[in-house]
Amino acid sequence: MKLKTYISLFLFLISTSFVAAQVKFEAKVSKTKLGINERLRVDFEMNTDGDNFNPPSFSDFTVVGGPNQSVSHSWVNGVRSFSKTYSYFLAPKKTGSIIINQATIEIEGSTYKTSPVTVQITSAVNRPNDPDNVENVADDNLHLVAEISNSNPYLNEAITVVYKLYVSEDIGVSNFREIDNPRYNDFWSQNIEIKNNQPQNVQFKGRNYRYLAIRKTVLYPQKSGKLEIEPLSLDITVEVPTNKRDFFGGRMMTQVHKTVSAGSKTLQVKPLPENGKPANFTGAVGDFDFKLTTSKTDLNATESLQARLEVTGNGNLKLFQLPKLSLPSSLEVYEPEHIENIRTTLEGMQGGIADNYTIVPQFKGKYPIPNVEFSYFDLKTETYKTISSGQLIINVLEGPTNSTNSDSNFAAVGEGKQRVVMNNDQFAFIKSEANLEPIQSEPFFKSSWYWSSLLLPLMAIPLALVFRKKKAERAADVKGNKIRKADKLAKKYLGEAKKALGQKEAFYIALEKALHNYLKAKLQIETSDFSKDHIKSLLIKREVDKTIVNDFITILDSCELARYTPFSEVTMQHDYDKAANTISVIDKQIK
Repeated sequence: MKLKTYISLFLFLISTSFVAAQVKFEAKVSKTKLGINERLRVDFEMNTDGDNFNPPSFSDFTVVGGPNQSVSHSWVNGVRSFSKTYSYFLAPKKTGSIIINQATIEIEGSTYKTSPVTVQITSAVNRPNDPDNVENVADDNLHLVAEISNSNPYLNEAITVVYKLYVSEDIGVSNFREIDNPRYNDFWSQNIEIKNNQPQNVQFKGRNYRYLAIRKTVLYPQKSGKLEIEPLSLDITVEVPTNKRDFFGGRMMTQVHKTVSAGSKTLQVKPLPENGKPANFTGAVGDFDFKLTTSKTDLNATESLQARLEVTGNGNLKLFQLPKLSLPSSLEVYEPEHIENIRTTLEGMQGGIADNYTIVPQFKGKYPIPNVEFSYFDLKTETYKTISSGQLIINVLEGPTNSTNSDSNFAAVGEGKQRVVMNNDQFAFIKSEANLEPIQSEPFFKSSWYWSSLLLPLMAIPLALVFRKKKAERAADVKGNKIRKADKLAKKYLGEAKKALGQKEAFYIALEKALHNYLKAKLQIETSDFSKDHIKSLLIKREVDKTIVNDFITILDSCELARYTPFSEVTMQHDYDKAANTISVIDKQIK
């Protein structure tokens, strides 16, 4: 009886310790159903410390906060409990059922994953109309507007879209980024560089506002009918005053993240009229000049000249083709060189395009370059216009005579093939005599390759034994493998941090991981021992200069501070350079 009792107690203790030792890693959400104008909190919680945490992509959300990290230790009845949490604050981008995919983390050499979580996003929900609510204050004082120069253009007529961010005097904006860019599927588009962009004071909705031009884009519609311009959306950090006062009586500010959208815009594009459209019309729309010029009109046979067809003016210069030049068949003509000299401003494309033809006459005589016509649609008069270049004459003074045209003063103009002019060097590239040598084949049997293929495998056996022994020794070196793995991870995350320059969250997460893995390699400590005082004492104990130690601690502080304050790309570059330099110096000084 006693034996059964002892066995039961023993099994109970084993099962209890097994349950206590189980690793838990799970995802928790603040709510499973919310409106598209609400925020969602996601916590990734574990009961055992781990490394290399990788969150899901959150592609259907905008990350407005996080990751925030919290760690807690507790002892209850002699039993230690541990909890570590990564928190994110998300704003949904669309309605419907959205799945938050798995997050991963490495704990004691194994990879753990959370279960996917499904949340239901509904249409916007009503919020209390509280004037003191910071969310409502931000909504009422922040607007993104798309201003369109012409909502009823012709096909291929230039229009301008200017996106302006209006901010009232009651709030401030410290940072913004584009999260949803219009694609302009049915337009030719080009963004205009904004120089010396400064806020302007204006009256907007009967109140004093400041506005900043976020983007300027020139569009040329490529289809007629009803076309839609997709919205531009921004994620903005807004500074909103609160009811709290500081020591001097001034109102304290709080930061909130807001997503604003310019909304979609609809254009009604008019087709070009069919009545009066010339047969040679190729789609040019605007105000143009057209001319045909030649570099010279008098020359000798086998000399070259340049004929240039050029269109200049304002309009869709990149979106139509120049007319072709028709020349006499006895002139040798090369494929034209296309030249563009175009600048795009808010008024559209300006400048010119040209086709340069290289022409080489082969015979003496006079050769006409026929009249060339260019047609375009004039937006001012809303009619088609045609410009003629006029006929030019090329006078070939000296050279052989073309017997086929001996009875005529002018050479014939046609679309036939060019006459081939023979000369003594026509086939100079073909060699009539060649120094050929017979190819002698050597049998493989008893050749040098034959003996090498027999001996090399035998010689490789000792090398394989040495390699296997070294590999076994390396595998048995547990401590060395940990150091090498941590050092490799430090280099990996430093590389990731460099790639993520300009992306605050990703940059500082990668930089912090690189610093932690570097410390694990050099000081041989675990993640649970990462406290700044402990790191500082270990580095000083290993005879690292105090100034370098302070620099290292400062970089760790920057990684933590970056989660709560806006950082510029210059600051990120400075932190990266400082981290790389500090690691290099510590490598040289550490004992």
